[in-house]
Amino acid sequence: MGAAAASPRKHAARATLDTPPASAGRPDYNRTMKLQFTKMHGAGNDFVVLDGIHQTLNLTPAQWRALASRHFGVGADQILVVEKPTRDDVDFRYRIFNADGGEVEHCGNGARCFVRFVTDHGLTDKRSVRVQVMNGVITLTLQDDGQVTVDMGAPELEPARVPFRPEGLPAKAEGRDTLYGLEVNGRTGWISAVSMGNPHAVQVVDNTEAFPVLQDGPIIEHHASFPNRVNAGFMQVVERHTIRLRVFERGAGETLACGTGACAAVVAGIRRGLLDSPVLVHTHGGDLTIAWDGEGESVRMTGPATTVFEGSIDLDRLPA
Repeated sequence: MGAAAASPRKHAARATLDTPPASAGRPDYNRTMKLQFTKMHGAGNDFVVLDGIHQTLNLTPAQWRALASRHFGVGADQILVVEKPTRDDVDFRYRIFNADGGEVEHCGNGARCFVRFVTDHGLTDKRSVRVQVMNGVITLTLQDDGQVTVDMGAPELEPARVPFRPEGLPAKAEGRDTLYGLEVNGRTGWISAVSMGNPHAVQVVDNTEAFPVLQDGPIIEHHASFPNRVNAGFMQVVERHTIRLRVFERGAGETLACGTGACAAVVAGIRRGLLDSPVLVHTHGGDLTIAWDGEGESVRMTGPATTVFEGSIDLDRLPA
């Protein structure tokens, strides 16, 4: 299977598919009962994207996991679902399922792929769309150069709303931020707790490549102070407008890029007095540009969104 198209299998799937009128630029779903998908990535953070408007998706958690499996399914960090909105003031509803099968609140790199998908598949003719996510609404804009800018909304900095329970942890002030000490593998990591619609724990490290992200990440993810688990970010400040970043994502492990993680890191860096907006964020998968004007203002993220291939999969080949 190359970068052009996946070969569909010939067995009936369990997904219930509706048949819309055929139209230019829109996939012609039919009643072959195949689950149609598009494989995409944003700076290497990769996704299976599903049209939930023209096919009804009744997948079990095991099937979400199998679809995301790199050995037995299509393979992805997250699965993104495009649906009709449940409110009148937005264009679409956007749902995200992690590779572990759990539904989560937000995914910034996925949001960029979302707007590229709905545009390329003829689901909208707008260059800018308002999208309903679990905890609010975000605005996605497709730029003329193919880059996508996402208005991520204002960060949530109140610990209880992250959610984060700092009781019993050491704390210290840095700039306008309060840092909290987490004991991990015999070291104290001083983290900023930030929500970008999903929870993040951001710490500054001397060298992201040398830091034990794969050892510390799982411990931070499951730390008792984060009741919904947390995305663990490790930020190296290069200069006041540039950082390097690695993120161990909740339910997915380390990914090549994390959009909400990049936003959270820049917010933390600006509040600590280490960074000035805009900030170029270097990740293993590519670069993102994050702009933030301060407390109460929205974070704006700009970066790429790329389609890799399209195909269909027989859900009978996946676990029930």
